[in-house]
This record gives sequence, structure tokens and C-alpha cells, in this order.
Amino acid sequence: MLRDTLANTLKDSLKAKDVRRTSTVRLIQAAIKDRDIANRGNGKDAVSDDEIMQILMKMIKQREDSARIYMENQRPELAQQELEEIEIIRSFMPEQLSEDKVRELCAAVISETGAQGLRDMGKCINALKERYPGQMDFGKASGLVKDLLK
Repeated sequence: MLRDTLANTLKDSLKAKDVRRTSTVRLIQAAIKDRDIANRGNGKDAVSDDEIMQILMKMIKQREDSARIYMENQRPELAQQELEEIEIIRSFMPEQLSEDKVRELCAAVISETGAQGLRDMGKCINALKERYPGQMDFGKASGLVKDLLK
């Protein structure tokens, strides 16, 4: 389970005195705990590994945006910190699919679901999210599906 991996990584980073890895893993665990608390309030179970993947993808997206803003504002040291955190977060995710593979999978899902037009786009994206959690950027996949459905 991903939670165990995170806990073990935290222990190892504390022993190694790796400050960046320790703080990043703690941020990940805090985000997971926040989602657990929100789920508990709604009568749901604890966060699954698939939901953790979604949390990690969101954290990566936030850090990419922050790094871009820091670079635009001439703060390369802060941008570098964000990029280092991205690499640490990515280490907990499965390998990302190439753009060609994503395009191929999008086409396959469109034919499997029998999607006819843009109104079926949600059905296709949901199928991709179920099958390939954490393995692709669903924002980009959404654009590909939209292009293929036109």
C-alpha cells in the first residue's frame, strides 16, 4: 500500500537527514490525512491508493504552476525548490505514459465506449481515470479526446 511506502520513506529520510524529502513526504501525508478527514465527515472510507494518486497529481500540478511563476518573477532558487519537490512526489507514482501511448489509449477508449461526439467526452475521461490512475496527465488526455471526437 502506498501509505506504507510513504511511512517508510519518511523514516529513511529522517535517518538520512534529507530535509527536502522529509518535508515533502510530510506534505503528502498531510494532504492524505486532510482527504481522510473529509471522507470521514461524508461517511466514506479512508482514501484509496487511486485517490492518493489523484492527490499526488494535483500536488505536482500545483508545484509546476508555482515553479513557472517563480521563474517569471526572477526567483530561480524558489523554482528549483518546487522542481525538487516534484521529483520527490513523482517517485511515488507509476511511470508516466508517453504522449503517443496516451493518444493510442484515448483512441481505444473512444472506440470501446462508442463515443460519438463531445457530449460523450466525460464518459471517455472517466474510463481513462479508472484504468490508468496516476499514469497520465488527464488535462492533456482531455484535450486529445476532444480532438479525436471532433
